[in-house]
This record gives sequence, C-alpha cells and structure tokens, in this order.
Amino acid sequence: MPKGYWVSAYRTIADPEKLAAYNELAAPAVKAGGGRILVRGGRAVAHDVGIAERTVLVEFDSFEQAVAAYGSAAYQEALAALSDGVERDFRIVEGIG
Repeated sequence: MPKGYWVSAYRTIADPEKLAAYNELAAPAVKAGGGRILVRGGRAVAHDVGIAERTVLVEFDSFEQAVAAYGSAAYQEALAALSDGVERDFRIVEGIG
C-alpha cells in the first residue's frame, strides 16, 4: 500500500508566535494520527519558482491515514491556532508503491 505524505511549503511567516503555538499542538496531533515528521525546517535550496522558506514533510503509512489525520479534531485545533500566521502551500499526496 502506498504511503501518504503531507508536504507543506511556507511562502511567508507573518506571525512567528502563531507558528510556535501551532507547532506545540500539531506535533502531538501528527503523532496521534500515525505520522512521522521527516523534514521540519532546516536548510533548503529553491529552484525555478520555488521559495527557500520553511518546508515540512510528514510520512504516514497510507494516503487515507494522512487525510484522516488532517481532519482530526486535534489537528484542526492546531490549524485554528495557526490561523493567518503563515501563508503556505499544503498538500496531501500519495507515494508510489
């Protein structure tokens, strides 16, 4: 069964305090949903129209698990804390194989 991934590329961080509040809530929500954080921030090199800003990659055992974790009450609480603190491109994608 193909794995599922959350891929989040931050375009701007307008409110670092909201991002910190989100991180406090999101990490346990991701873990409870079966996710494993593979990348969170760190160094990045951008090409084409990419932006070398914060990137997060979370792995789940399946695409369905990734979708369910996003919809969980715990993660929705984290999103409420984040509110308009960032602009990001967030996707849930299915792996190959």
